[in-house]
Amino acid sequence: MPTKKKPAPKKATETKPRPRKRPVSKRPAKPVAEPSMLPTGRRERTYTYAVGRRKSAIARVRVQPRGSGQFQINDRSMTTYFPTFALQKTAREPLDLVPLPDNADISAKVHGGGMRGQAEAVRLGISRVLVKMQPDIRTTLKKAGFLTRDPRVKERKKYGLKRARRAPQWQKR
Repeated sequence: MPTKKKPAPKKATETKPRPRKRPVSKRPAKPVAEPSMLPTGRRERTYTYAVGRRKSAIARVRVQPRGSGQFQINDRSMTTYFPTFALQKTAREPLDLVPLPDNADISAKVHGGGMRGQAEAVRLGISRVLVKMQPDIRTTLKKAGFLTRDPRVKERKKYGLKRARRAPQWQKR
């Protein structure tokens, strides 16, 4: 029976030298462009922005100081988006407490959660924007409780239970 020959050992190949890293440039950093130096296609940001959250609802709120006085949520007017007066009042509460110029536009993009959570998320977002625009009104909004993020969320369901804490009914026999 013919025996199999072992493959010949590999010859040591010459290793190629590693390429050198490029030397770090000693040139000074480029100056940051000022707003007047921006390319013609880009505009400066003219709005103030903040995020409000409640349960699983997230509201991204923008306030443009020079506008037409509209209050839009997801590209719909607030009265059509929040059909009940209670939800409209909840979303407007910071504006009732602290006056905003009549010509300011408020637009919010909201997703997640239910209607009540979304209204409270919009309220927190508006409050945060107002504080960014006028820092001296922070104490007024803080006393009213509009700057506090409500941390309560739905508790997860645990295994062996019917809901988060509801145990199956106990049977004697």
